[in-house]
Amino acid sequence: MTRPSPKAVPPSPRTAPRRTAGGLAVVLLAAGSLAFGAPARADGPVLTLGGPAETALRPYPASGAPQKATLGLTVDNPDADEAEGDSFEGDATYTVDLSGVAGLADVAVAEDTGADCEITGATAVCHGHGVHAGLGGIADFDLTAAKGAEEGASGVIRVTGTARGATFTPFSTKVTVGGPDLVMRRLPFERQLKPGDVQPAPITFTNKGTRAADGVLLTLKYSRGLDIPERYANCVYDAEAGDDPRNAFAWSTALCSVEGSYEPGATYTLGVPLSVGATQRAYDDTFLYRIDEDGAARRPALRSGGPSTRGAGPELTLRKATAKALRADLEPGDNQQEADFHTENTADFAAYGAEAGGAEGDTVTAEVGFRNEGPAWISNLRSGEPVATLDVTVPAGAEVTGKPDSCQGVTAAGRYREEQLGAPRYLCDTSTTVRDGADIGLRFELEIGEVVPDASGAVTVRNTSPGEPALPFDPREGDNTARIVLNPTGSGPGSGSGSGDTGGTSAGGSTGGDTPGSTSASGSAGPAASTGASGTSGSSSAGTGGVLASTGSAAPAAAAAAAAALLAGGVLLITARRRAGRG
Repeated sequence: MTRPSPKAVPPSPRTAPRRTAGGLAVVLLAAGSLAFGAPARADGPVLTLGGPAETALRPYPASGAPQKATLGLTVDNPDADEAEGDSFEGDATYTVDLSGVAGLADVAVAEDTGADCEITGATAVCHGHGVHAGLGGIADFDLTAAKGAEEGASGVIRVTGTARGATFTPFSTKVTVGGPDLVMRRLPFERQLKPGDVQPAPITFTNKGTRAADGVLLTLKYSRGLDIPERYANCVYDAEAGDDPRNAFAWSTALCSVEGSYEPGATYTLGVPLSVGATQRAYDDTFLYRIDEDGAARRPALRSGGPSTRGAGPELTLRKATAKALRADLEPGDNQQEADFHTENTADFAAYGAEAGGAEGDTVTAEVGFRNEGPAWISNLRSGEPVATLDVTVPAGAEVTGKPDSCQGVTAAGRYREEQLGAPRYLCDTSTTVRDGADIGLRFELEIGEVVPDASGAVTVRNTSPGEPALPFDPREGDNTARIVLNPTGSGPGSGSGSGDTGGTSAGGSTGGDTPGSTSASGSAGPAASTGASGTSGSSSAGTGGVLASTGSAAPAAAAAAAAALLAGGVLLITARRRAGRG
């Protein structure tokens, strides 16, 4: 069975695929074992070569053309920071030693790879310029079983790289003729749910390969609003989605290892119940179910990164079932299926403002933001778009001298503005997830150029499209707006708030409600406040879902999710698209 890899392109800073995952709902990329360890010391960056741990080929057919498998080679620049512009810029040469598969596989450069590669004899050489931060493609190769190659025969392809000023870790991948091809059946789920709904998930798969699978590994990934109530003894379950800060994309994972021999042509289904339920915080959620041949090396890579516990119930078992009419072609994507659910639920996004006072020429700090009062968590896992926008209008007489990096300065009418400091208005997009209970705060530094008593600005949490500002999941629009007040003359109605208590920062430095941190009139922040005008703050319950992303992009936390979901020899893919632009 062939494992896909990132689309191969010349690995330049402008074109290489990146692990930063901008515009991603959920891309969980797996390309197998990426390296055998980096050198202890090296001059310049250490770049990691990688690809699938193993590639299986269909045996050479008795008639017709042999079926192609794709081997995608990658290079990773793990220490570079795209935002800092420290990607490696030198020329690189990649050498692919094919001698280990001579007589076993025929290898050709894929037509649409876009890479500068040439094969001479048993060696392929590829050239590229620059290695961007994160994971990028080198080239794609088409592999077919050689005529006369025996089923079960295997060999190794070895990859090395050289570049002035950089060190490459080598990479090896195994190529085998024949193997299992586990094809997951799509389950007929009901997609429109209510909190508390539970439905069965009778996982069923067929081995359409040429040999039996020696044990299988069932992977279940489900987003924060879903739950799997059963806990089987041969499954390990990680922390509840969103409760561990390392679980960057609010996923829970169950890994179930089931022993046995799973024969070619046979179909198997669960011998015990399995179900998926919508919790009280469900809204838009995804359930992913995948089957692979078992292997100890795969299990850590399939986890979401948090702690895990073994189930206390009986063992999960599989039994033979009547053969089903499943897809007949050999595709790695058949190992996995996904289901999206929408649950009839709501979330209350409540804005909070701030108060501060100072003399002409003083700089004060105001922390503003919003809380998700629940009950639902809100996510755009599939599209990768921000959940909402925090729209901040600056009070009269003040000028912004420090802002969060996640906020874009615009004109009063909301149009593009080149100069980012001193803008009359700021738009700050959220990440692709906002957890229930999240408290998302943003700090602005304001210089008072003119003392205007009760100078008032606004903080509104709204839809990302200004033409349709209402949040479709939020029935309480009255608390979506709060006020920023400079030099208040009293504590009358509306000071520091909109239509209710927003927990805004007072002129004396105290913070109402449960806003994280306190801010004084001179602009000093309390110990729980955010880490600077360029940062964001939020309560621990917000997790990474509470961080505001750069305007027009997806959450930076998507990078951590993609890295944490590296699989050994498979792919977890949540389809994503990038926004065409702001409205």
